[in-house]
Amino acid sequence: MSTNPATVAKCLRLGAGFSQADRDWLVAQFATLDARLATFDADATELELSVKDREARGQRVTLECWIAGRQKIVTTSSEEDLRAALNDARDDLRRKLNDAKTRQEPRNNKHLRVTTPPGQSPPAELSAEDLAAAGTTTDER
Repeated sequence: MSTNPATVAKCLRLGAGFSQADRDWLVAQFATLDARLATFDADATELELSVKDREARGQRVTLECWIAGRQKIVTTSSEEDLRAALNDARDDLRRKLNDAKTRQEPRNNKHLRVTTPPGQSPPAELSAEDLAAAGTTTDER
């Protein structure tokens, strides 16, 4: 875990359509992202929020996320209510961050998986006796 965990308050930059007066309210709206962002370093994470045609029919909220070593993530919402649009963009970003994290785990990345070298046999399955000795049942496997 990072010694300087990313949070919305540390990483949010306000783009077009928002002013510094909106900042505290927006940080509170996006606070549920903090748990997901905390696995990244604040110095390597940026969020930018902007809105086009604020509070007009056809407004468009855009939330962009840059994390060093990863592809930029962009979420948008065309909800007419500003609060609903912000929540929509926030929830979509959380989903995309979760998906990106899942893709980088070893079970989904053949380069990170432990493989058996050619000519060696894979490890044998543990017997029921081995599992019992370890305090594990076959149902827990």
